[in-house]
Amino acid sequence: MNDLGFDRHRRLRRSASMRALVRETHLRTEDLIYPIFVLEEEGQKNEVPSMPGVYQISLDRLAEEMDEVVALGIRAVLLFGIPKVKDAVGSEAYNDEGIIQQATRFIKENYPNVLVVADTCLCEYTDHGHCGVIHDHFVHNDESLPLLVQTAVSQAKAGADIIAPSNMMDGFVAAIRQGLDEAGFENIPIMSYAIKYASAFYGPFRDAAGSTPQFGDRKTYQMDPANRLEAQREAESDIMEGADFLIVKPAMTYLDIIREVRDRFNLPVVAYNVSGEFSMVKAAAQNGWIDEQQIVLEKLTSMKRAGADLIITYFAKDVAKWLQQ
Repeated sequence: MNDLGFDRHRRLRRSASMRALVRETHLRTEDLIYPIFVLEEEGQKNEVPSMPGVYQISLDRLAEEMDEVVALGIRAVLLFGIPKVKDAVGSEAYNDEGIIQQATRFIKENYPNVLVVADTCLCEYTDHGHCGVIHDHFVHNDESLPLLVQTAVSQAKAGADIIAPSNMMDGFVAAIRQGLDEAGFENIPIMSYAIKYASAFYGPFRDAAGSTPQFGDRKTYQMDPANRLEAQREAESDIMEGADFLIVKPAMTYLDIIREVRDRFNLPVVAYNVSGEFSMVKAAAQNGWIDEQQIVLEKLTSMKRAGADLIITYFAKDVAKWLQQ
């Protein structure tokens, strides 16, 4: 405080070096998890029209993507599968020779230091696009759980380092934890999509994964975006059931939820910077309306500042390059 009665906060902003010295929140390449869409066809690398720079990649071209991931220092990938055949119960999700299982084995054999996070859901594999078994146009919770357990065990057998169930069925963490333990995978952690809102920001992802519901929506199992306290109940249940990480999805419009989860619980918190958040920035940048690099770094830093330990983001490769500069 000086003689005029005010503080000199600007002293700590005088130069780039000074600002870096006192910076409170840091974004690191090690914080990033990169999603990859693996296609059960050959010779394919198809750019997703609504997600510039994101591709559906066939297994025989996965090495191209993984070489770049490793060179950039990204330590974890999240795998989504796009099968040739879909059916009412998503049987390709728990096929030991399914696309995710094959991709996982390939990565672990050739890039053993990269952590494979397996998305554990049925929506990419069902012909109706929902995340469980359907009866009378309604997703049956308890009947879906054994299929999710089979999927998780099959992914663990293939070498997945982390199981990430995203289906939002009640009891899914408890069922998967028990199934993994009984199959001898008690050391495989569960990265639960504990708090997953029924968000309008998922549209481009459904183009990429081919998982658009053929009827209705997912509002009976994903959360109402208006609800805050419900998120705490969901997270608390998943912790009691055996979750090792807690995902909040989406991230950008739910920073308040990330902060509350961080303040209340002591598990690692993961922010999912979802497809709609990605595509909006890409579109604005392509029109010259914003500085993409500055916007993305500010946005992801806000997720860390809100309390996220890790960030799942389609910007991972771009961010890793920018951080190296």
